[in-house]
Amino acid sequence: MPSSVPAVQMTRRQWGIVLLIGAVQFVNILDFVIVMPLGPDFATALGIPESHLGYVGGAYTAAACVSGLIGSLFLDRFDRRKALAVTMLGLVVGTASASFAVDLPTLLMARVVAGAFGGPATSISFSIISDAIPNSLRGRAMGTVMGAFSIASVLGVPTGLWLAEAFNWQAPFIGVAAVGLVVAAAAIFALPPMTGHLEGEKKKVDVLALVSDPLVQMSFLMTAIVMMAGFVIIPNIAAYLQLNLGFPRSALKWAYGVGGVASLLATQLGGRAVDRFGSFRVGSVGALMVVGVVFGFFYLPHDRGLPMWIVLWVFIGFMISNGLRNVSYNTLTTKVPAPEVRARFQSLQSATQHGASALAAMLSAQILTTTELPTRRLEHMDTVALVSITLSLIIPLLLFLVERGVKRRALTPGPLGAVGSGAG
Repeated sequence: MPSSVPAVQMTRRQWGIVLLIGAVQFVNILDFVIVMPLGPDFATALGIPESHLGYVGGAYTAAACVSGLIGSLFLDRFDRRKALAVTMLGLVVGTASASFAVDLPTLLMARVVAGAFGGPATSISFSIISDAIPNSLRGRAMGTVMGAFSIASVLGVPTGLWLAEAFNWQAPFIGVAAVGLVVAAAAIFALPPMTGHLEGEKKKVDVLALVSDPLVQMSFLMTAIVMMAGFVIIPNIAAYLQLNLGFPRSALKWAYGVGGVASLLATQLGGRAVDRFGSFRVGSVGALMVVGVVFGFFYLPHDRGLPMWIVLWVFIGFMISNGLRNVSYNTLTTKVPAPEVRARFQSLQSATQHGASALAAMLSAQILTTTELPTRRLEHMDTVALVSITLSLIIPLLLFLVERGVKRRALTPGPLGAVGSGAG
């Protein structure tokens, strides 16, 4: 078959790579997301105000941002499989060390270690997918890999919350580290060597040349806006449900589980929809759905004792909308760089993602306050919601601009060859 004819199905080898990377991302994402629903648990145990939980998430993402910037200088010089092995082992060490925290500073230090390795692990994973899967099937592959977030919500978060109930808040961190060690070993031994990009490395496209590309700049801006719109809200959901709405702690795992099932369906169907309709259309639908959910649930005031079925439907809507939005923009960004600069681009992308997430999480921690009387609750959640809504309304325009740039670059490649052919 001529190389110009788009592939219509992934091969068995490609599916194997996608599923392995999905498993890596499952551990990576679970390590990050488990902290948020566990926030009220370790806040009580370590004496941390609930309004400061954003700093715990921010420590991870800030470290991932810095390591992403550093990794952009050299990650394309190595076999991607070996680079993934190093980052996964570092992530396991950082995750396990959180279980030994005795106060906020020691917990922050552990999360910094986890973020320093977790950020590059994500960028390397996406680079492997970009190397192995052609553009015409990239949405399906990314939908499968991003399904790891949904599986983490369906299985990982409820299991982690159950472990915390049955044992203590440290148990989920130990469990994630153990699973991470198994998955890291499986990826190391099952993945083939990933060295094809090293030939392109001889072209010596440096970081300054990469970031001076207007399409790359627009892609990073889009990434930052998407992440800030989500993470100004996400770290505070569990505390908001329990403190403001009186949602039972014992039911939290079911909310995350039901939402995770919805997200899994959204990412799988959304990935295929992106391949057919494009990132702009699918991502715009997701962004506008996010606006509706955030306005209706987090901006408008609600009394304590909100029926559980309403909360579950909100989780479903939030997870579906985020899944559509995220699979759209992530698929689109994988089409921006050329093969020889993919890991470098993805490292900068990871730095942008985590830097924006850290900024949003810490901004929410600055806006929110915890009051004690007449009942313990988070104040100013409506302001946080307004920030998320404003940012979400910008996303469709950025999706349109980046998608148009990718199509134009495919027809007339620039000096960086920003859009490759074939597997590019």
